[in-house]
Amino acid sequence: MSDPTTVGRTRRVAGRVLLATVAALAAAGCGDSDEGTDTAKPSSSHAPRSPSPTTSSPSPAVTAADGGNPEACADGNCEIAVTKPVTIRIKLPGGPAKLSLTKVGKNAVDYKVTSGNGKTSGGASGDGSGCVAVFRSGGSSSSCGMAGPPPDKVDGAVVLQVVAGADGTAILRLVSA
Repeated sequence: MSDPTTVGRTRRVAGRVLLATVAALAAAGCGDSDEGTDTAKPSSSHAPRSPSPTTSSPSPAVTAADGGNPEACADGNCEIAVTKPVTIRIKLPGGPAKLSLTKVGKNAVDYKVTSGNGKTSGGASGDGSGCVAVFRSGGSSSSCGMAGPPPDKVDGAVVLQVVAGADGTAILRLVSA
């Protein structure tokens, strides 16, 4: 059996290493944007939503507030679980847009958002990885790395979070102010 003080020290060190890794990945980013730069970041809590019926199959192993129903995102606020690429029409502060999850696999997810002449895209792979993009009327920002908690509303913005799952299920969250 392990010494309790050694286990505690190991956990604290592992936590510090994880925090440093998340900070480095967030600073580096991995998405590209043709719409300008915006450094606003979403905050870290999200109120749960009530479930809606699902319309996609097969059923994802991970559950989400809106199941696997892409139509739940039409109002700009959703949390869906998907197991394959999907395209959803959404409304951004600058007008209508098309959000596509172009890759959904084990610990991997890629997305692309196209609106007017602008495009924002990103991808993440690895255990616990994901991307966050913030869309405002003047442009967007995107970063990928270790997935954080669900985003909060950001005034005047639409926030997108995609999180890769170990079982091949991706979680897509869309939050509008």
